[in-house]
Formats: sequence, structure tokens, C-alpha cells
Amino acid sequence: MIKITAIPALQDNYIWALHDDRHVVIVDPGEAAPVLDFIERNNLQLDAILCTHRHGDHVGGIVELRRVYNVPVYGRSHPRNPHITDDLIEGDQLRLEPLGITFDIIETPGHFEGHIVFIAPGILLCGDMIFAAGCGKNFEGTLEQLHHSLQRLAALPDDTLIYCAHEYADYNLPFALLCEPSNPNIKRRLAETEILRAADQPTVPFTLATEKATNPFLRCTNPELIHTLQARGLKDTSPLAVFTALTEWRARF
Repeated sequence: MIKITAIPALQDNYIWALHDDRHVVIVDPGEAAPVLDFIERNNLQLDAILCTHRHGDHVGGIVELRRVYNVPVYGRSHPRNPHITDDLIEGDQLRLEPLGITFDIIETPGHFEGHIVFIAPGILLCGDMIFAAGCGKNFEGTLEQLHHSLQRLAALPDDTLIYCAHEYADYNLPFALLCEPSNPNIKRRLAETEILRAADQPTVPFTLATEKATNPFLRCTNPELIHTLQARGLKDTSPLAVFTALTEWRARF
């Protein structure tokens, strides 16, 4: 049976290890040392590396890992991401034979060009697209692209477990509560997060249903959120305009 284990890295990153008792596939290794330690401690064989996008904290460990294990790196080919050995595009399927799992590939622009996500039944490896109660910043492309990418992911089954690349729950939830002060789901999640983080436990993964109930960037049609933004001067209440206003407010929060 496949297991998915978080390997803490850098300041607040999670490198995801998909493994059984023999084989492991690593997702977005921002640094090599904790991955090498995990592989050695668990006596595993590295079979592949998955890469959602080219940001340094997602690719920083690839070169060193491939010096030790000459494995393929699956991701979206990009001129500024020389680490990719096997290009993946929208609609592809990636079969990880040793683990017996197949991922569908979706291109999700709006955070970085070439950002992709890996989707299997009940699993979303989303890189920097969705965070707990938040989403990735719009570094490249347009806010319209980012909003569209998030809406595509929001259409997955509610019980999908989201494996994002950062521990941001305690950073994002206070903003979410400011957006919707009466939302009991946000209040409850914030309390649960405080308990988990006080015990040095991860808040990831979480279900898509949880995000749809607490993440303002997936709730751009919510009346209370719209009312909050109108009090800050919002005129256009279309979902994209609400999303744009949210991202601008979040950047200054």
C-alpha cells in the first residue's frame, strides 16, 4: 500500500515522499539532505522525482539527488527549468509502475509558467497552487489564469486530499477569518491549527471540502466575503473581480 510522508525542508516546505516498503518517489525536493536521510533511514530505492514548477525551493535538491540516484525527473519542460528529463503536458498520464499509481497531469498557470499538478484518485499534489486557506502568488501569467486554475482544482471530488508544498495554515487562516468573521468553519480550523502547530504537527494534507469551506480564494461568490470587500471599496462583484481584490488585499496584509 502506498504511503505519502512529509519531509520537512528549508523554512516551511514539505517535500512529499510517495513510497511503499521498497520504492520511493520524491515530489519537489527543495533540498537534498533531508531526502537522502529519509531514503537511508527507511532503506528505500529512489525511482523518480516529480516537479510541479521551477521555483528554487522546489528544485534546489534535484542536482545533488541525481548525482546519487540517476533517476528521471518528471515535470513541465521550461527554458528556465533544466532539471526536467521527461516532459509532461496537459492530458498526459504518468504511471509510477513500482508504486502501482497513475497520475493525471493538469497544467495550472497563474503562479509560475509551466506549473503542473499531479492528480490520482483521492490525491492532489499541487505544489504552490492551493495552500491551507490560501493560494500561490501571481508571479507569472495573469490573475485570470490563476483564478481559472484554482477553479479547475476546486471541481475535483470533495474528499480529495491536498498535498501542498508549504506549512501556511497558521499564516493564512487569520486573513480568512478577517474575510468572513462569521464563518464557523474558519474559526474551528484556526483552533485546530493552533493545537497542531503547538505540538509541531503538520496541518497538511487536508481535504478539498475543508478548503472550499474555509479558503477565501475558493469562495469568491460567498456573500459575507463580498460584503467585507465592498466595505473596502469593491464595486464589481464578479468572481474574478472579487478574486483580484482578495489577492491585492492579501499582499498587503
